[in-house]
Amino acid sequence: MRFTSSVLRDQQPIPAEYAFGIPDLELHVLLGANRNPPFEWSDLPAGTQSLVLICHDRDVPTRADDVNQEGRLVPADLPRADFYHWILVDLPPEPARIRAGEFSEGVTPGGKPGPVGPRGVRQGINNYREWFAGDPAMAGDYFGYDGPCPPWNDSIVHHYVFTLYALDVARCPVEGKFTGPEALAAIAGHVLDQAGITCTYSLNPAVPA
Repeated sequence: MRFTSSVLRDQQPIPAEYAFGIPDLELHVLLGANRNPPFEWSDLPAGTQSLVLICHDRDVPTRADDVNQEGRLVPADLPRADFYHWILVDLPPEPARIRAGEFSEGVTPGGKPGPVGPRGVRQGINNYREWFAGDPAMAGDYFGYDGPCPPWNDSIVHHYVFTLYALDVARCPVEGKFTGPEALAAIAGHVLDQAGITCTYSLNPAVPA
């Protein structure tokens, strides 16, 4: 099973075009173009009926005390957790590609609608729902893709894992509004194969991506 992108390279930085936040010398961060990256796949295992695509950041701080605070750094040794950026299920194997910007163009305050997305797919709620919960201008359910925006004062680079799963069922067995962990629990026992690309991103100019 092959899973590739014309703009992403394994262990290389994500281009800013596909990020939620981009660096700014004065404000630290500005909203980015927030386009979903393009992908292609091939050599799916026999019996593949649908695909699931999940993107998560594995390096999110587990404490927010120092996050985005002037004169402070998020410690490198702080325990880290997963932050889900995209949960896409019921993706048909054909056409064997996702176009750049097909599922996300720009930042939508309050989040994009869902769960139904382009091509009749369903998209889960990403973790920006929790991040913006206390911000009246941005709060809401964030369905679909929203790209990287790690803390601008983090002392480590963040890693974004895009994983494509080939399933033996046409419809992912998850209902209603769902999260990344719920989608992963639902596909357990239905995965025929999987492939991934891990990319990096940083908003801290002292921490090259």
